[in-house]
Amino acid sequence: MAERRRFSGVLLVDRRGWILLQERDEHPVIDPDCWGLVGGHVDPGEEFEAAAYRELTEETEVVVPPGGLHYFAEFEVDHTEAYGTLDRMAVYVATTELTDADIVCHEGRRIVFVDPGEITGLRLTKGAGVILPAFLLSDVYRDMVAHGAGH
Repeated sequence: MAERRRFSGVLLVDRRGWILLQERDEHPVIDPDCWGLVGGHVDPGEEFEAAAYRELTEETEVVVPPGGLHYFAEFEVDHTEAYGTLDRMAVYVATTELTDADIVCHEGRRIVFVDPGEITGLRLTKGAGVILPAFLLSDVYRDMVAHGAGH
């Protein structure tokens, strides 16, 4: 098996409790035409956290100040179809006052806030299919909605 790759993903939660997701287009090697997290490859020598900030800004022009993203968890994501590997993805989260109008989409078809109730009906990337259910059932998400995004 090839060497495992490292990825960072970001989940921003708005005041409604909706989650920023990216609809991928037909071009990516990994999970084309699927919905997934904003994020991407961690560069050689780069830390997961630094990659999360960098990828968020590259893909959306959203700049979160240092310390604004919080580590949620690390997941094994199945990229065997694309790369022949089970890769590592660290996920970072934050609440935000941003709306769809504040997001500039530099990658994929669109990057928008999605109602959590609609997520199960979306065609998700393999990673998002594991990460989103874990996040939505977590105390972290519940606390974000109760104390930050929701009120």
